[in-house]
Amino acid sequence: MNAWFSISILIAYFVMLLLISWYTARHSDTADFYKGSNKSPWWAVAFGMIGTTLSGVTFISVPGWVSSPAKMTYMAVILGNFAGYLIIAQVLLPLYYKLSLTSIYTYIEKRFGYKAYKTSAVLFLLSKIIGAAFRLFIVTLVLQITIFEPLHIPFIFNAFFSVFIIWAYTFKGGIKTIIWTDLIQTFFLIFAVIFTIFSIQKALGFSFGDMVSAIAGNPQSQIFDFSDPWSNPNNFWKQFIAGIFIAIVMNGLDQDMMQKNLSLKNIKEAKKNFLSFSLAFIPVNFIFLCLGVLFFIYMNINGIPIPAKTDNIYPLLATQYLPAATGVFFMLGVIAAAFSSANSALIAMTTSFTVDIYGIQNKTEQQQKRIRFYTHLANAVIVALVIVAFNAFHNESVVYAIFKFAGYTYGPLLGLFFIGILYKTQVYDKAIPYIAALSIVLTILIDRYSTTLFYGYRFGFEILLVNGLITIIGLLLFRKKHHAARQ
Repeated sequence: MNAWFSISILIAYFVMLLLISWYTARHSDTADFYKGSNKSPWWAVAFGMIGTTLSGVTFISVPGWVSSPAKMTYMAVILGNFAGYLIIAQVLLPLYYKLSLTSIYTYIEKRFGYKAYKTSAVLFLLSKIIGAAFRLFIVTLVLQITIFEPLHIPFIFNAFFSVFIIWAYTFKGGIKTIIWTDLIQTFFLIFAVIFTIFSIQKALGFSFGDMVSAIAGNPQSQIFDFSDPWSNPNNFWKQFIAGIFIAIVMNGLDQDMMQKNLSLKNIKEAKKNFLSFSLAFIPVNFIFLCLGVLFFIYMNINGIPIPAKTDNIYPLLATQYLPAATGVFFMLGVIAAAFSSANSALIAMTTSFTVDIYGIQNKTEQQQKRIRFYTHLANAVIVALVIVAFNAFHNESVVYAIFKFAGYTYGPLLGLFFIGILYKTQVYDKAIPYIAALSIVLTILIDRYSTTLFYGYRFGFEILLVNGLITIIGLLLFRKKHHAARQ
């Protein structure tokens, strides 16, 4: 695809987002930025959450992952996610609404104390900075290949430009703007993948029935892998159980996802939103995996070698082998996917820093706006710098990298919320930062040396559970005796 044509698509898309931002951010204040004044329609939030959860990671990495030994076993994680979403809807959402939270980490302060609160906020910020950068890296990589490289523009400009676009349409309206931009972006994302599927079907000369049969009969379509639960990281039950807790920590214990749910009128609408999103999440991910199998079939038939980095499969086929229209919709889809995830991440980071770290609540409206503006800008710059660093060092599938990193940073949050909700015990607040830090270090060491320590056992995404368990043990060791929990 011509670079100037690609950049015109990007500019047109940017203008559309700015127009939506201008319309939704009119007369907006702090309450709109953080919680949309609790007036967000549940159906808009539910549909937009699909795009946020999928992100550019799913759009690029998941189809490519199918060509690897993992095949379609990622579906086990998705089924586990669904079970995790049901737990969130029934346990965590009622808790957050009962306490009328702006930041979900203020619950940790109510339950354990100041140091625990700050620790959880810092862990979230660290997780989200890296996660947002990983997700945006996808779109910057595609933009570099299709636009900036042909124009001899360096990657660092690309990274800052992409983040600037997101900052520009979110800095004023916040979550109120995000609800509606994500709705549009989710539509583009899903339409792009469906269009690509039918483009491949046409290119291969398949009927719809032929296509379904080809996918079902291909060895790469294997979902259920029950082999060797000890050393196989793709074992179904390992993936399923890990998927439950990944959903809980990356959605239920994550300010990014919960902020949208807390923008609804009441708990009834929040549950309706979350359950609708959960039901839609399974078939949408299945479609992405089917696309990956189709890629595998198309490349085999046409003698196209599989790239060393499977994240490059979708961009390669869409822009160089399939019809031009596929490349156009691919561009729109990948931009929409990355932006729909990264924009809410940027808002959540700003919320967590201003509310949890800085304590903006006691400032005047004018002071809050100023602090919010500079915090939002600083977060954008940090994310851009991490994208640049990740481009210099990345060597594995982005989806795998994100989930592995989440296993290290979200584990202490899992442990804190687990003890906080299910136990009445109180913990020495001063010990909690050290417990969290030690848990992360021990988890990294266990993961690195697992085959030696556990007779060949290899951890997959379930390393998150190990991290959470270490945190739980640490919290119980430092519990206060004969002290009731804070209310």
